[in-house]
Amino acid sequence: MLLNVIIEKDKHGYFARILELEGCVSQGNTYEEALNNIKEAGELYLESLENEEKRMIENKTTAIVPMVLANA
Repeated sequence: MLLNVIIEKDKHGYFARILELEGCVSQGNTYEEALNNIKEAGELYLESLENEEKRMIENKTTAIVPMVLANA
């Protein structure tokens, strides 16, 4: 299953989340660690779902679009 992951860096390390899996987040001291941790978290998350829930996620369309906001 192909899902979208966002990884952000802050002063404490890296924070990762999978957009299509509500509440599926992880972190790591390095980018690679955060990426590995979120992959594991996503796999565990999917294991807990029923087949119908997985189908709903597979059929969901997510777009990441850069946008300029006025006064920002």
